Amino acid sequence: MPVKRDTYTPESLLTVAVRVFNERGYDGTSMEHLSRAAGISKSSIYHHVRGKEELLRRAISRALDGLFGILEEPGAVRGRAVDRLEHVVRRTAEVLMDELPYVTLLLRVRGNTDTELWAMARRREFDQQVTRLLRQAAAEGDLRGDVDARLATRLLFGMINSLVEWYRPERGDTAGGSGGPGRSSRDEVAEAVVRTAFAGLRTAPD
Repeated sequence: MPVKRDTYTPESLLTVAVRVFNERGYDGTSMEHLSRAAGISKSSIYHHVRGKEELLRRAISRALDGLFGILEEPGAVRGRAVDRLEHVVRRTAEVLMDELPYVTLLLRVRGNTDTELWAMARRREFDQQVTRLLRQAAAEGDLRGDVDARLATRLLFGMINSLVEWYRPERGDTAGGSGGPGRSSRDEVAEAVVRTAFAGLRTAPD
């Protein structure tokens, strides 16, 4: 639904822009598309942003801020590495579900603009910090040492990122499914991600 003029705010414009970017693709979206979707003139948009790339950067920054904020949480900086890693994996899944449109957009950037290149570099930085946690947990004997840490990181995020393809909080757990836990299952989904991932990564108990 178009945003009404009397309810227009920079935040509502960003919400509309993210939806249109995800529907049409960033490259396939023009300022005219954004203007029509927001129900405001292009001049009104330019009053707040320089163009669509600034909207892209603001949207991606919201997703990245959520992800990097995880690394500063107490659960990510205290305790054994394996416990910190579990915290990061669980919270990454939660942030993805909480910020679904924004993280979806982040995962779809392809490096065609300076903003996209910046976003991809930040994503790699996040992945590298998780890889370091994996290596530390393996060195402490809590994770298997026969799985390459970089490969494990890719597999972890491959599973987590797949949520953008089917998780729909407003109508259930799978696209095209018949209902499901939906929004109320957010914690269950995050827990399932952790259980599935670490069942194969943890070392067997003595």
